[in-house]
Amino acid sequence: MLTTLPLTLLASLLVFDVFATPTPAPQPNGISMGLRRRVQSRSTDDFGVWAKNHRAGLAAKYGGRAVKPRSSGTNLITNQGSDSSYFGSLAIGTPAVSFDVILDTGSADLWVAGSDCGEGCSDVTTFDSSASSSLTNQSTAFEITYGSGEAAGTLVSDTVQMAGFSVANQVFAVCDEVSSGLLTNPVSGLLGLAWQAIASSQATPFWETLASGTAWDSPVMAFQLTRYLNQSRASQEEAGGSFTMGFVNSTLYTGDIEYIDTPSSTKTYWILPITAITVQGNSITVSSGSDSYAAIDTGTTLIGGPPTDIANIYAQIPDSSVGTGDYDGYYMYPCDTSVTVTVSFGGRSWAVSPADFQEQDLGQGTCLGSFFSLTTGDSAPSWIVGDTFLKNVYSVFRYDPPSVGFADLSDYALSMNGNLDLAAPSATIGSVSAAATAGSTDRNANSGTSIRTSSFLFTIATTLMSVVLSNL
Repeated sequence: MLTTLPLTLLASLLVFDVFATPTPAPQPNGISMGLRRRVQSRSTDDFGVWAKNHRAGLAAKYGGRAVKPRSSGTNLITNQGSDSSYFGSLAIGTPAVSFDVILDTGSADLWVAGSDCGEGCSDVTTFDSSASSSLTNQSTAFEITYGSGEAAGTLVSDTVQMAGFSVANQVFAVCDEVSSGLLTNPVSGLLGLAWQAIASSQATPFWETLASGTAWDSPVMAFQLTRYLNQSRASQEEAGGSFTMGFVNSTLYTGDIEYIDTPSSTKTYWILPITAITVQGNSITVSSGSDSYAAIDTGTTLIGGPPTDIANIYAQIPDSSVGTGDYDGYYMYPCDTSVTVTVSFGGRSWAVSPADFQEQDLGQGTCLGSFFSLTTGDSAPSWIVGDTFLKNVYSVFRYDPPSVGFADLSDYALSMNGNLDLAAPSATIGSVSAAATAGSTDRNANSGTSIRTSSFLFTIATTLMSVVLSNL
């Protein structure tokens, strides 16, 4: 009977959340937001520069600094030269203004480009501090250094909204100096989703304020990321999946979520131990103890690991070879070889698909692998596990007890991969269902008819979209 609905009604229901991914039965304090994915140029020359910057940037993000509470600085990673950044929207200030930001579980600060920013912000939406009546200047300098540039500005506090949640007095940075090429339209900044201990601002992250209070029904946030890497007709922006706070979306995964507690007593990165890896069905020797620790990082595109372990991976792939020049630290292998890698964190083994392992076709039958060698600082995890892995699972980051969980993607979630009929969501400002104040224990969680109605309409849209997808 659903298939006989007028197309105008079908379209209006689907557009309600800009083709957001489906949500579960109505919950008062858990909301899903759609993600977008930026598509990189597949020019081999351009990709070589990107690969070099990606590895250098990741080394800067995780290299050399002590990880401790109240740290004096942090280095972040940007994937601006790549197609593998996933970003959503949040709103800042009074009146609220929306911005697209990279969602990064590998860092803990929020920053956006300011209206006084010059060349590096010429084509992105910027934040005007003077236009918000709720902003307070913290009069504290802020600086972030990347492998390919830097951003600097001033710390302020203001109201920040995201996915139906609002935090008053949230501390973040407004950057008026941004290196050229660091930001690419439409992304205006970055939202760190790791723990306060690694925040250079020393501020409690947006997510941590919500998770530690009563705003969320459940102390979790979760990601489902789409794959367009092997879709040759992908546009500059594609539907990227969903990011949820306060609940897990049961329509996006099957079976149980396997949670593994983080091994470190200090809450810093989202760390799990890598206990086993197979390549083409063959087990390889991997580092143990703290050398096996991996940061699960949505803000990183590929997978970096200890040089010896990475060499062991490619030793199982016939005719693979070490990269040079821009590809130093990477490996090449024959494109006609379908490579399957599995990774275990102490429980199940999770597969990285051959499509994600094959990062780039370099021509003449040679492809670049998505696992590369990386040397991090003494206090940083040895492995950085990014979107190459996370596209293959439903991932959940749990506040209490601190842990990361994975589950198999549902058929519905998998149907979004490479689907050119799904529209990328735009930056929007939604209604607030629950609010909190940064640095306060008096948190107010309000559920109402509006959020229940929204969830009901999401459910209708989900059903209708399923019909559309099944008829494609």
